Amino acid sequence: MIKRVVFIRPGETDWNRMRRWQGQVAVPLNAHGREQVQRLAKFIQPLGIKALYTSDLRRAMDTANILAEAMGITPIPDRRLRERHIGEWQGLTQEEVIAWYPEEYARLQANPIDYQIAGGESRRQVVDRVRACFEDIMQRGGGEIVGIITHSTAIRTLLTDLVPDYNPNSHAYSNSSVTTIERQWDNVWRIGLLDDISHLDKMETFSMDEMEKRMS
Repeated sequence: MIKRVVFIRPGETDWNRMRRWQGQVAVPLNAHGREQVQRLAKFIQPLGIKALYTSDLRRAMDTANILAEAMGITPIPDRRLRERHIGEWQGLTQEEVIAWYPEEYARLQANPIDYQIAGGESRRQVVDRVRACFEDIMQRGGGEIVGIITHSTAIRTLLTDLVPDYNPNSHAYSNSSVTTIERQWDNVWRIGLLDDISHLDKMETFSMDEMEKRMS
């Protein structure tokens, strides 16, 4: 039975640095992001992770390949762990979205759960696919501790669903951060680590937190 889940957010990309919403665009890690993940690899290597599941987006796969090599395991990609598809807003900054799509953005704010961005997904659709993937991972297993490389929306979604009294607006999720949950009983979990970046040793890292909250 899986007793602990280690959530990992991918390392930095150039779009993170420019504060552009990436969605499902195939943006690779930049040099800074690869160095973040190299440091992360040293941190998680002793944790005893036996299976590593990952979003199949480029930045997540770049992260997974670095970590998997350090741990001596093969990453298992699953498209259901992808970030929210934000359609025609992908590649834009928050300021550009507000300026160019004011009516659509207002609809998102009025109905954050069910509003579907043109060409993209609603938050409810993300919740459904991410939770289905998580349940499959719980069935498939892979040891007492598994790692999941995914994105801020997915991490918020799962913590909201699994951890009693978790406030999805309480915390940021930084590039290459680690968040862990530990099973208490059945499908009830508690938080062990939340957005831990101690492995970066004060290396700069970004959070898209305010932008992501407005999308959630």
